[in-house]
Amino acid sequence: MGWSEDFYFISKNTVPLAIQSQSFFYLCTVMKIFSAAQIRELDKYTIEHEPIKSIDLMERAAKAITRAIMDEWTDHSPVVVFAGPGNNGGDGLAVARLLAENGYTVSAYLFNVHNKLSEDCAANRQRLIDCKRLSAFNEISLNFDPPELSAETLVIDALFGSGINKPLMGGFASLVKYINQSACKVVSVDMPSGLMCEDNSYNIRANIVRADLTLSLQQMKLSMFFADCQQYIGRLRVLDIRLSPDYIRDTEVSHRVLEESEIRSMLLPRSDFAHKGDMGHALIIAGSHGMAGAAILATRACMRSGVGKVTAHTPKRNCAIMQVAVPEAVVQLDRDETYFSEGVNTDDFDAMAIGPGIGTNENTGIALIGQVNRAQCPVVLDADALNILANHQAWLQQLPKGIIMTPHPKELDRLTGTVSNSDGERLVQAQRLAERLEACILLKGHYSALCLPNGHVLFNGTGNSGMATAGSGDVLTGIITALLARGYNRVNACAVGMYLHGLAGDLAAKDVGKESLVATDIITYLPKAFMQLEE
Repeated sequence: MGWSEDFYFISKNTVPLAIQSQSFFYLCTVMKIFSAAQIRELDKYTIEHEPIKSIDLMERAAKAITRAIMDEWTDHSPVVVFAGPGNNGGDGLAVARLLAENGYTVSAYLFNVHNKLSEDCAANRQRLIDCKRLSAFNEISLNFDPPELSAETLVIDALFGSGINKPLMGGFASLVKYINQSACKVVSVDMPSGLMCEDNSYNIRANIVRADLTLSLQQMKLSMFFADCQQYIGRLRVLDIRLSPDYIRDTEVSHRVLEESEIRSMLLPRSDFAHKGDMGHALIIAGSHGMAGAAILATRACMRSGVGKVTAHTPKRNCAIMQVAVPEAVVQLDRDETYFSEGVNTDDFDAMAIGPGIGTNENTGIALIGQVNRAQCPVVLDADALNILANHQAWLQQLPKGIIMTPHPKELDRLTGTVSNSDGERLVQAQRLAERLEACILLKGHYSALCLPNGHVLFNGTGNSGMATAGSGDVLTGIITALLARGYNRVNACAVGMYLHGLAGDLAAKDVGKESLVATDIITYLPKAFMQLEE
């Protein structure tokens, strides 16, 4: 059956299998995130300055990949390697040879449809042909009769790595679909074939390999941080293949992951002679009738994050529950019984948060913009404050420079007035909003992304899926507000705050599990999170 001008894919009937894989991520020690172009430069720089031949660097990578595969699959698993014509294919051919030499039953398929291989891929083709222990080697230039892929089969996906910039089409797309509908296990070399390193907004999702395990070389790629790409990546391991540490150290990047050592260096000391007046005074404007919980969570989290004093401004009907739930806080009552209706003088406060549970009443909206404009301290906007601004786009231009917003993805879409096609596109929208408003935009997610006014992005590596629970964002707002009042600058308050928030969630999950984790647990484990960072 003809499928494209690239090669002809002879289809076989297989039973579709829904592949569901839980993602596990192992961050490498290097926390910079390079673009696809920088990755190519890193390889080139390593070859020129180590110095090392490119074929020997490929062998080094192949050995690391082979070790990782042998860690998880024994030689009882038949292996099928699908290799493309470039260096990713060269990696795959080298892995095929090394597995065969270690007693694995290996069949290799090299797709050379344009009769053009990269130099190192061609060299590894010859090495593989010379290998005496290989079960079968097939070089495809036109017709492809695919092998049976059973549940016992391990497929090594080395068709395309990090260099592609357009969707897979034709025969390669058909091959990807054939792999995905089979019951085999799939290991992708560096990247699942078809998945682009950065922007997959206009990719063809059906034409991307769904790997069970992705072995990324040296570093995570940007798309690996996006939730909508996890279905293709499966589990992720980052393999250190000893690329140039000098290039990694000296190359500037716009995206990186916060490291614990960096967070530790940001922590402010607490003097033994400090009193509550030295530790800052935070204002939390939160809650409405029926939403007192949001005010309680934000206020409790604020109190647990080192601030000297917290005032919670909330409607009158929340008075009793606030006094009982957070006795350490000062409760300041709005004149209205059920919603936030009037601004608060901020002269006595060192930081302010507004939004959790306040609702979107029109009077609340008017009070919100007035409150933000009159604030004389750093401001955090969350939840309903963001929804109000989304409904009054003109008000965005009135916001003071340096404001902090903590939207989840849908809140960001509403703020920007766009429906993003992918998480990558959404991150770009957040970056643009941060630059336009000269604000700090903390886009919440598994890898929360702090977008700065200069276009840079800081990803957070702590946190877990158990934190996908009501009130978790209110807790984050309280933590960041406390740090601001405590004296942290805006960037450090956001960075330390989201790291602590995730770390507390991780500590909680170890004891109560992800399924049973609630927002209150995050607050309960904040002390342990602080202690871990301070040790």
